[in-house]
Amino acid sequence: MNTSALIVMLSTIFLVTGMTLYFFGKVLTTPPRPEPDSYLDNDDEPDRQPAPKNR
Repeated sequence: MNTSALIVMLSTIFLVTGMTLYFFGKVLTTPPRPEPDSYLDNDDEPDRQPAPKNR
């Protein structure tokens, strides 16, 4: 394997591994969004209500 191929291969491996670790860590450290636990808890939120049907 020549030098340029080795440089491309190693830089690709390090780039993909680095991005994987970065985003995996980001997923693990991001706090969850506060959402209701069930569908019944959504009844009092107007933005989650179905639009009225026009006849």
